[in-house]
Amino acid sequence: MFKWAQQQLANVAGTQEPIYGPSAIKSVASEAETTPYTELTRDDAKWEVMESTCVETQTFYFMAENGQLAFAQVIYSNVAGIRTTCQFNCKIFNLDGSAPHLWSSTPLSNYDFSEDKTGFYADDCAVELSEDGTTYTIKSMNDEQAIVNLTVKRVAPGFKAGKTGKTLFGEDFANPWGSMRHLFWPRCTAEGTITTKDGPIDFAGKAFFSHALQGMKPHHAAAKWNFCDFQGPTYSAILMQFTTPPSYGSTVVNVGVIAKDGEIIMGGCNSDAKHLETKSDSENDWPEPTTIKYSWAGSTKDGKPVEASIKGGLEEKLDRIDVMAEVPGFVKKIVAGAAGTKPYIYQYSPQKTKMSLELKIGDQEITEEGFVFSEATFISD
Repeated sequence: MFKWAQQQLANVAGTQEPIYGPSAIKSVASEAETTPYTELTRDDAKWEVMESTCVETQTFYFMAENGQLAFAQVIYSNVAGIRTTCQFNCKIFNLDGSAPHLWSSTPLSNYDFSEDKTGFYADDCAVELSEDGTTYTIKSMNDEQAIVNLTVKRVAPGFKAGKTGKTLFGEDFANPWGSMRHLFWPRCTAEGTITTKDGPIDFAGKAFFSHALQGMKPHHAAAKWNFCDFQGPTYSAILMQFTTPPSYGSTVVNVGVIAKDGEIIMGGCNSDAKHLETKSDSENDWPEPTTIKYSWAGSTKDGKPVEASIKGGLEEKLDRIDVMAEVPGFVKKIVAGAAGTKPYIYQYSPQKTKMSLELKIGDQEITEEGFVFSEATFISD
């Protein structure tokens, strides 16, 4: 009976896939060999709103001049075309550990998109792109603990790796059964507030925007993630890395970009994230990183070689998120046993010793201290 129950739950949760091997994934890096990156147009800002299984997100990260760190996020998720849900998430980090982080996650009702699919609407929520394609406004009154009224304006071009930004999964890439895509606004300014029960918090400062689409079950696409968002006085550096499960050959896909006001310095798929030192998390056995190195390589538009890195200790983690925390314990064990998934997200932003971007453009060497927010996510072995 228990084995039958495990099997039924696995069917719902999504069992591990067969081993297709690396031939069943076409990394965006193959496009980046000839076209390292493409600057975004307003057309790229459209929500895909897939009718099959997917998770599509727009996430805005805020690094305020007053030292505050937060993000606001809209999630659109579709399970097998049967059930579609939308959620608005907001998190304000407490960086010194003196109080809990503020976390707000609200299901949205009556969601809709603008005619051109660049705007998202729901009851008491709107995320809109300006006509000139340079500014988003993010408003939510869904949770009185976190009333969001923010504006994000890009000050460097938007970016996608290769021509399409997409990694494809399947045995016929003309008709893939899955996809992964990231679009970035690597360097932005922000203004506005998030109002909590203690009053408004000003988020004037820097921001980063990511529009991500996982066009398949997320745990089938990726077993691990690394993410780095560096914002300095002059430069911004973004890195997103995922590693597929063994079903797709444990393939590593990197997307990275370095920008400054008005221009992308370099972008493409020659970036990397390395956990130089780790410690075992006693609760789940994941190797939590303690020292990391993020690196980027490429060239400027006029052909100058570019190399960059951020290296150092992550200090005490800001948070560890048990993605299945709201699932009862016994169900969690069954899901982990059946589907091989135990997703945890580790979040960091070193405060005692700020991290620096070491950047070399041609013969010019630059070191810039900045604000780093990073994540390491473990989903399955």
